[in-house]
Amino acid sequence: MNRSQVITVGALFLGAAAATAGQTGVNVQPIVAVPMSQVKVTSGLWQQKIETNRTVTIPHIMQENEATGRVDNFRKGAGLMPGEYVGRRFNDTDVYKIIEAASYSLISHPDPALAKQVDDLIALIAKAQQPDGYLFPARTISPATPAAGVGTERWQYENTGSHELYNAGHLYEAAVAHFQATGKRTLFDVALKNADLVVKTFGPTARQDAPGHEVIEMALVRLYRATNDRRYLDEAKFFLDERGTDHHASLDYTDASWLLYNDRAYRQDDQPVVDQTTAHGHAVRASYLYNAMTDIAMLFKAPAYDAAITRLWQDVYSKRAYLTGGLGSVGGTEAFAGDYVLPNRTAYAETCASVGGILWNHRMFLKTGDAKYLDAFEQTLYNGLLSGVSVKGDTFFYQNHLESAGRDDRVAYPDVACCPANLSRLIAQLPGLIYSTKGNEIYVNLYVDSEADIKLGATTVHIKQTTNYPWDGKVTFAVTADRAVQFPLMLRVPQWVGTSVFGSDLYTFSGASKEGASLGVFDVASSGITTPGWHNSRQDVTIDSASASAHVSVPASLTLPMPVRRVVANAGVKDDEGRAAIQRGPVVYALEGIDNGGQVLNLALPLDAAFAPNFRPDLLGGVTMLTTTLPAAGDVPARTIVAVPYFAWANRGRGEMIVWVKRQ
Repeated sequence: MNRSQVITVGALFLGAAAATAGQTGVNVQPIVAVPMSQVKVTSGLWQQKIETNRTVTIPHIMQENEATGRVDNFRKGAGLMPGEYVGRRFNDTDVYKIIEAASYSLISHPDPALAKQVDDLIALIAKAQQPDGYLFPARTISPATPAAGVGTERWQYENTGSHELYNAGHLYEAAVAHFQATGKRTLFDVALKNADLVVKTFGPTARQDAPGHEVIEMALVRLYRATNDRRYLDEAKFFLDERGTDHHASLDYTDASWLLYNDRAYRQDDQPVVDQTTAHGHAVRASYLYNAMTDIAMLFKAPAYDAAITRLWQDVYSKRAYLTGGLGSVGGTEAFAGDYVLPNRTAYAETCASVGGILWNHRMFLKTGDAKYLDAFEQTLYNGLLSGVSVKGDTFFYQNHLESAGRDDRVAYPDVACCPANLSRLIAQLPGLIYSTKGNEIYVNLYVDSEADIKLGATTVHIKQTTNYPWDGKVTFAVTADRAVQFPLMLRVPQWVGTSVFGSDLYTFSGASKEGASLGVFDVASSGITTPGWHNSRQDVTIDSASASAHVSVPASLTLPMPVRRVVANAGVKDDEGRAAIQRGPVVYALEGIDNGGQVLNLALPLDAAFAPNFRPDLLGGVTMLTTTLPAAGDVPARTIVAVPYFAWANRGRGEMIVWVKRQ
């Protein structure tokens, strides 16, 4: 499939989304992401990560899904081989998510071999589907003796945790991505058949359940955008509205090992969603719920949803998020804890929760246009997400601790393997998260070396963004167009240029920034900008009548200062009391034992320690390291301290690691 065909398929989705304006009670999305088919990441950190994801991570997960029996479960469900279901009841989603990741990768980098591998997987999935659309090998392989946690009847434990609808949600996400990438309906039709069964089965006058693990809600919205079928949007809202109410009389688990799933607060089912005021329960479930609530708040005239999702976001990013953007601080339950309870050594901060947080913040921006949501998006992207995969791309963290006594290892594929493919699908779709438009405005969401063809009405604007961000704060833009046009290019000055990380008092910088951002705009150059948010760089593209070539009067440029800054936590975060973290630009740093004589847990640094940045192309795929020197004191000689980007820790063997360093 060539690039023009991909763009054509992508246009179908834009058309479907735009068509919703004609439906009663459905709003037009105010800001629209530029499709990834129109964006190419050209060099730098993200080009490396996307290429590693394509050449290493996706093939690795494909192989592990085969080796662990995840693909065989579909063969068994299709009657192509004998045997019982192997593994967890939600393992099917690892197959769906890697299809989604591979599909995004095919948009950016056509690959016939990968395309065939995906087609073969889809053929198995289709054969395993029941005639009425039901698709759940954990039950259908052996209905009388299903996998652990699955009822002998369909949907029997859906309220509590069978994951039937959770699996369906990831199926829909993969199906939309595959159709968008290839134009093939093979998986798309499987998803629609299943979704039609779900719509028929669940509803106000049918079975009334709240899914035990959220994701189908946001997936149904995506299916609606792809088809313009209002039933899917209404079903998503039904599932949300069902929370906190009396459900269908399904059976609860009685085995003590499953009692957690009976806790309605754990699965955000203790109150109606519009009444929820604090983030609680399982953090991944919650983040997926908040994504769907944001969609509903955006697409419907639903002020209660709008108020609730704004309230919940403020709660998370003023009391419950780690500096890395990680979500979830309680091990075992993978859940949010009380106000400011953010332990470092036992931090859960599951990689999947970072994926959910990134997608949620992107949605919040698309709904409101507020740059603070992209600040939280960026903080999580460079820290809480990237820490989940090794530099090589074939080992992973499920939990992302902020402190280690040297017993943490990345693993090739965990037993519960939701995180590797989830991270892979996020990295693969990154090109589609860089730019967005609102009317004739173009927003640069992320500073990534890239090129994009962006439609403004009948005009195609070509933007070439050149930067070595996040290692350098200089960003330049070369703009051309196929006809004369003037438009605002909206450039974001991040929160980290100002006084705080998330725009709250959860994490603040210890000293004022000594220099602000410099912005080159159409008619004036501004400097010393310390106010976070959007800054307008008006672009005026004219066409030379003699050469018919496009010309922009003054190319836009942005220079963000990147001093090394120290971060202090709110006094309520007792685990960070008397400590400070290190951040440069959007990148959080950590001290590793391998760089600092083996021990860092008891190391103390003055708050005004002067760090020098040094880009090391030969280390950890190319990163900026930070160094400072502690002066001699008594019998203790002078000592050089080295900090590494947090996301790159645990790539050189076991050892101590710390983010929140004691203050001298």
